[in-house]
Amino acid sequence: MKFGISTFVNDDTIDTVALARAVEERGFDALVVAEHTHIPASRESAYPGGGNLPSVYYRTLDPFVTLAAAAAVTTRIELVTGIALLIQRDPIITAKEAASIDLISHGRFVFGVGAGWNLEEMRHHGTDPKTRGALLDERIEAIKALWTDEPAEYHGRFVDFDASYLRPKPVQRPHPPILVGGNSDATVKRIIRHGAGWISNPLPPEVLEQRIEQMRDGAGRDVALTTFGTPADPGYWEALERLGYRQANLLLPSKPLDDSLKLLDTFADRVAGYRG
Repeated sequence: MKFGISTFVNDDTIDTVALARAVEERGFDALVVAEHTHIPASRESAYPGGGNLPSVYYRTLDPFVTLAAAAAVTTRIELVTGIALLIQRDPIITAKEAASIDLISHGRFVFGVGAGWNLEEMRHHGTDPKTRGALLDERIEAIKALWTDEPAEYHGRFVDFDASYLRPKPVQRPHPPILVGGNSDATVKRIIRHGAGWISNPLPPEVLEQRIEQMRDGAGRDVALTTFGTPADPGYWEALERLGYRQANLLLPSKPLDDSLKLLDTFADRVAGYRG
Protein backbone atom coordinates (compact mmCIF):
# COMPACT_ATOMS: atom_id res chain seq x y z
CA MET A 1 0.00 0.00 0.00
CA LYS A 2 1.25 3.45 -0.92
CA PHE A 3 1.07 6.52 1.29
CA GLY A 4 0.22 10.09 0.39
CA ILE A 5 -0.57 13.31 2.23
CA SER A 6 -4.04 14.86 2.34
CA THR A 7 -4.65 18.34 3.67
CA PHE A 8 -6.48 21.64 3.55
CA VAL A 9 -4.08 24.11 1.97
CA ASN A 10 -4.78 27.49 3.57
CA ASP A 11 -3.54 31.03 3.04
CA ASP A 12 -1.90 31.15 6.48
CA THR A 13 -0.12 27.77 6.52
CA ILE A 14 2.79 26.11 4.73
CA ASP A 15 2.89 27.39 1.15
CA THR A 16 1.98 25.11 -1.73
CA VAL A 17 5.45 24.95 -3.29
CA ALA A 18 7.18 24.08 -0.01
CA LEU A 19 4.47 21.53 0.80
CA ALA A 20 4.64 19.76 -2.56
CA ARG A 21 8.42 19.57 -2.50
CA ALA A 22 8.44 18.31 1.08
CA VAL A 23 5.86 15.61 0.33
CA GLU A 24 7.87 14.31 -2.62
CA GLU A 25 11.26 14.58 -0.91
CA ARG A 26 10.03 12.42 1.99
CA GLY A 27 8.97 9.63 -0.31
CA PHE A 28 5.22 10.05 -0.20
CA ASP A 29 3.24 9.14 -3.29
CA ALA A 30 0.52 11.79 -3.51
CA LEU A 31 -0.69 15.21 -2.50
CA VAL A 32 -4.46 15.36 -2.00
CA VAL A 33 -6.11 18.73 -1.44
CA ALA A 34 -9.62 19.65 -0.31
CA GLU A 35 -11.97 22.23 -1.79
CA HIS A 36 -14.48 24.74 -0.51
CA THR A 37 -15.11 27.80 -2.66
CA HIS A 38 -16.37 29.79 0.31
CA ILE A 39 -18.21 29.27 3.58
CA PRO A 40 -21.57 31.05 3.88
CA ALA A 41 -22.02 32.96 7.13
CA SER A 42 -25.22 31.01 7.75
CA ARG A 43 -24.41 27.76 9.55
CA GLU A 44 -27.64 25.96 8.71
CA SER A 45 -25.73 22.92 7.44
CA ALA A 46 -24.32 20.93 10.32
CA TYR A 47 -20.66 19.99 10.06
CA PRO A 48 -20.56 16.22 9.37
CA GLY A 49 -17.79 15.77 11.93
CA GLY A 50 -19.92 17.33 14.66
CA GLY A 51 -19.43 20.55 16.59
CA ASN A 52 -18.22 23.82 15.10
CA LEU A 53 -16.86 23.94 11.58
CA PRO A 54 -13.04 23.83 11.81
CA SER A 55 -11.28 27.02 10.79
CA VAL A 56 -9.39 25.29 7.94
CA TYR A 57 -12.60 25.19 5.92
CA TYR A 58 -12.73 28.98 5.71
CA ARG A 59 -9.36 29.56 4.06
CA THR A 60 -8.83 26.88 1.42
CA LEU A 61 -6.96 27.69 -1.76
CA ASP A 62 -8.43 26.67 -5.09
CA PRO A 63 -7.43 23.02 -5.60
CA PHE A 64 -6.69 23.29 -9.32
CA VAL A 65 -4.42 26.31 -8.88
CA THR A 66 -2.77 24.55 -5.94
CA LEU A 67 -2.15 21.33 -7.85
CA ALA A 68 -0.84 23.22 -10.88
CA ALA A 69 1.73 24.90 -8.64
CA ALA A 70 2.59 21.53 -7.12
CA ALA A 71 2.96 20.00 -10.57
CA ALA A 72 5.56 22.60 -11.52
CA VAL A 73 7.92 21.70 -8.66
CA THR A 74 7.51 17.90 -8.49
CA THR A 75 8.12 15.01 -10.85
CA ARG A 76 6.65 11.91 -9.23
CA ILE A 77 3.72 12.38 -6.83
CA GLU A 78 0.08 12.04 -7.81
CA LEU A 79 -1.91 15.28 -7.70
CA VAL A 80 -5.40 14.62 -6.39
CA THR A 81 -8.52 16.69 -5.81
CA GLY A 82 -9.94 15.40 -2.56
CA ILE A 83 -12.61 16.24 -3.37
CA ALA A 84 -13.55 18.75 -6.05
CA LEU A 85 -17.10 19.92 -5.47
CA LEU A 86 -18.17 19.36 -9.05
CA ILE A 87 -21.76 20.32 -8.33
CA GLN A 88 -20.43 23.88 -7.86
CA ARG A 89 -18.23 23.91 -10.97
CA ASP A 90 -18.75 24.55 -14.65
CA PRO A 91 -17.95 21.21 -16.33
CA ILE A 92 -16.32 22.68 -19.44
CA ILE A 93 -13.94 24.90 -17.47
CA THR A 94 -13.23 22.08 -15.02
CA ALA A 95 -12.46 19.64 -17.84
CA LYS A 96 -9.93 22.10 -19.27
CA GLU A 97 -8.33 22.84 -15.88
CA ALA A 98 -7.98 19.16 -15.02
CA ALA A 99 -6.59 18.24 -18.44
CA SER A 100 -4.14 21.13 -18.21
CA ILE A 101 -2.81 19.85 -14.88
CA ASP A 102 -2.53 16.34 -16.31
CA LEU A 103 -0.52 17.74 -19.22
CA ILE A 104 1.74 19.94 -17.06
CA SER A 105 2.40 17.05 -14.68
CA HIS A 106 2.97 14.46 -17.44
CA GLY A 107 -0.03 12.37 -16.41
CA ARG A 108 -0.12 12.62 -12.61
CA PHE A 109 -3.58 14.13 -12.06
CA VAL A 110 -6.34 12.20 -10.23
CA PHE A 111 -9.88 13.57 -10.29
CA GLY A 112 -11.62 13.14 -6.94
CA VAL A 113 -15.19 14.47 -6.95
CA GLY A 114 -18.21 14.59 -4.69
CA ALA A 115 -21.66 16.02 -4.11
CA GLY A 116 -20.77 18.04 -1.00
CA TRP A 117 -22.58 18.58 2.28
CA ASN A 118 -22.79 22.37 2.76
CA LEU A 119 -26.24 23.19 1.41
CA GLU A 120 -25.84 26.96 1.64
CA GLU A 121 -22.54 26.82 -0.24
CA MET A 122 -24.01 24.90 -3.15
CA ARG A 123 -27.12 27.08 -3.27
CA HIS A 124 -24.88 30.14 -3.73
CA HIS A 125 -23.65 28.46 -6.93
CA GLY A 126 -27.21 28.01 -8.15
CA THR A 127 -27.29 24.30 -7.29
CA ASP A 128 -30.45 22.78 -5.87
CA PRO A 129 -29.35 20.39 -3.10
CA LYS A 130 -32.25 18.07 -3.94
CA THR A 131 -30.87 17.35 -7.41
CA ARG A 132 -27.14 17.54 -6.71
CA GLY A 133 -26.63 13.82 -7.20
CA ALA A 134 -28.12 13.82 -10.69
CA LEU A 135 -26.18 17.00 -11.49
CA LEU A 136 -22.93 15.38 -10.34
CA ASP A 137 -23.54 12.34 -12.54
CA GLU A 138 -24.14 14.48 -15.61
CA ARG A 139 -21.08 16.64 -15.00
CA ILE A 140 -18.87 13.58 -14.61
CA GLU A 141 -20.21 12.16 -17.87
CA ALA A 142 -19.82 15.48 -19.66
CA ILE A 143 -16.22 15.90 -18.51
CA LYS A 144 -15.36 12.37 -19.61
CA ALA A 145 -16.80 13.18 -23.03
CA LEU A 146 -14.77 16.40 -23.26
CA TRP A 147 -11.62 14.50 -22.33
CA THR A 148 -12.09 11.64 -24.78
CA ASP A 149 -14.18 12.79 -27.77
CA GLU A 150 -13.23 15.14 -30.59
CA PRO A 151 -15.53 16.93 -31.00
CA ALA A 152 -17.50 16.30 -27.81
CA GLU A 153 -21.13 16.93 -27.05
CA TYR A 154 -23.45 16.20 -24.17
CA HIS A 155 -27.19 16.53 -23.81
CA GLY A 156 -28.68 16.02 -20.38
CA ARG A 157 -31.18 17.57 -18.04
CA PHE A 158 -28.62 19.80 -16.33
CA VAL A 159 -25.67 19.83 -18.74
CA ASP A 160 -26.26 20.53 -22.40
CA PHE A 161 -23.76 21.57 -25.07
CA ASP A 162 -23.40 20.90 -28.78
CA ALA A 163 -20.39 19.42 -30.56
CA SER A 164 -17.29 21.30 -29.39
CA TYR A 165 -13.52 21.05 -29.45
CA LEU A 166 -11.70 21.15 -26.13
CA ARG A 167 -7.94 21.08 -25.76
CA PRO A 168 -5.73 20.04 -24.19
CA LYS A 169 -6.71 16.42 -23.83
CA PRO A 170 -5.37 14.63 -20.76
CA VAL A 171 -2.10 12.73 -21.07
CA GLN A 172 -3.59 9.68 -19.36
CA ARG A 173 -5.70 7.41 -21.52
CA PRO A 174 -8.58 7.17 -21.78
CA HIS A 175 -8.63 9.85 -19.07
CA PRO A 176 -7.33 10.52 -15.53
CA PRO A 177 -8.61 8.22 -12.80
CA ILE A 178 -11.90 9.32 -11.26
CA LEU A 179 -12.55 8.86 -7.55
CA VAL A 180 -15.92 9.48 -5.92
CA GLY A 181 -16.22 10.61 -2.30
CA GLY A 182 -19.10 9.90 0.05
CA ASN A 183 -20.58 7.17 2.21
CA SER A 184 -24.04 6.26 1.01
CA ASP A 185 -25.89 3.88 -1.26
CA ALA A 186 -25.91 6.68 -3.84
CA THR A 187 -22.11 6.84 -3.64
CA VAL A 188 -21.89 3.11 -4.32
CA LYS A 189 -24.20 3.41 -7.35
CA ARG A 190 -22.19 6.38 -8.64
CA ILE A 191 -18.90 4.51 -8.44
CA ILE A 192 -20.40 1.58 -10.32
CA ARG A 193 -22.05 3.81 -12.94
CA HIS A 194 -18.89 5.73 -13.80
CA GLY A 195 -16.31 2.98 -13.47
CA ALA A 196 -14.74 5.05 -10.72
CA GLY A 197 -12.78 4.40 -7.54
CA TRP A 198 -13.63 5.40 -3.98
CA ILE A 199 -11.93 8.09 -1.91
CA SER A 200 -13.14 7.44 1.61
CA ASN A 201 -13.00 9.39 4.83
CA PRO A 202 -11.54 7.72 7.97
CA LEU A 203 -14.62 5.62 8.66
CA PRO A 204 -14.53 2.58 10.96
CA PRO A 205 -13.10 -0.46 9.15
CA GLU A 206 -16.37 -2.38 9.45
CA VAL A 207 -18.20 0.45 7.64
CA LEU A 208 -15.54 0.53 4.94
CA GLU A 209 -15.79 -3.22 4.48
CA GLN A 210 -19.56 -3.10 4.03
CA ARG A 211 -19.33 -0.37 1.39
CA ILE A 212 -16.47 -2.04 -0.46
CA GLU A 213 -18.42 -5.29 -0.67
CA GLN A 214 -21.37 -3.39 -2.14
CA MET A 215 -19.11 -1.73 -4.71
CA ARG A 216 -17.34 -4.89 -5.76
CA ASP A 217 -20.54 -6.92 -5.98
CA GLY A 218 -22.29 -4.27 -8.04
CA ALA A 219 -19.37 -3.44 -10.30
CA GLY A 220 -18.11 -6.99 -10.81
CA ARG A 221 -14.55 -5.69 -10.55
CA ASP A 222 -11.96 -4.50 -8.12
CA VAL A 223 -12.64 -0.88 -7.19
CA ALA A 224 -9.62 1.40 -6.73
CA LEU A 225 -9.56 2.44 -3.08
CA THR A 226 -7.86 5.48 -1.63
CA THR A 227 -8.47 7.86 1.26
CA PHE A 228 -8.63 11.40 2.53
CA GLY A 229 -7.75 12.21 6.12
CA THR A 230 -6.24 8.91 7.24
CA PRO A 231 -4.95 9.07 10.83
CA ALA A 232 -1.26 8.38 11.48
CA ASP A 233 -2.18 5.07 13.09
CA PRO A 234 -0.45 1.89 11.86
CA GLY A 235 -3.31 -0.19 13.25
CA TYR A 236 -5.74 1.63 10.99
CA TRP A 237 -3.33 1.26 8.07
CA GLU A 238 -3.31 -2.50 8.59
CA ALA A 239 -7.10 -2.53 8.36
CA LEU A 240 -6.99 -0.54 5.12
CA GLU A 241 -4.42 -2.89 3.64
CA ARG A 242 -6.53 -5.93 4.51
CA LEU A 243 -9.47 -4.32 2.72
CA GLY A 244 -7.43 -3.84 -0.44
CA TYR A 245 -6.64 -0.14 -0.36
CA ARG A 246 -3.95 0.84 -2.84
CA GLN A 247 -3.17 4.09 -1.04
CA ALA A 248 -3.70 5.78 2.32
CA ASN A 249 -3.41 9.56 2.39
CA LEU A 250 -2.45 10.72 5.85
CA LEU A 251 -4.10 13.83 7.25
CA LEU A 252 -1.61 16.67 7.59
CA PRO A 253 -3.06 19.34 9.89
CA SER A 254 -2.95 22.83 8.39
CA LYS A 255 0.06 24.35 10.13
CA PRO A 256 2.86 26.86 9.44
CA LEU A 257 5.96 25.79 7.53
CA ASP A 258 8.19 24.54 10.35
CA ASP A 259 5.41 22.67 12.13
CA SER A 260 4.31 21.06 8.86
CA LEU A 261 7.81 19.89 8.01
CA LYS A 262 8.23 18.34 11.45
CA LEU A 263 4.92 16.50 11.09
CA LEU A 264 5.90 15.23 7.65
CA ASP A 265 9.18 13.95 9.09
CA THR A 266 7.26 12.15 11.82
CA PHE A 267 4.84 10.64 9.31
CA ALA A 268 7.68 9.52 7.04
CA ASP A 269 9.44 7.79 9.95
CA ARG A 270 6.22 6.08 10.98
CA VAL A 271 5.58 4.84 7.43
CA ALA A 272 9.15 3.56 7.19
CA GLY A 273 8.67 1.69 10.46
CA TYR A 274 5.38 0.23 9.26
CA ARG A 275 6.97 -1.03 6.06
CA GLY A 276 9.83 -2.50 8.08
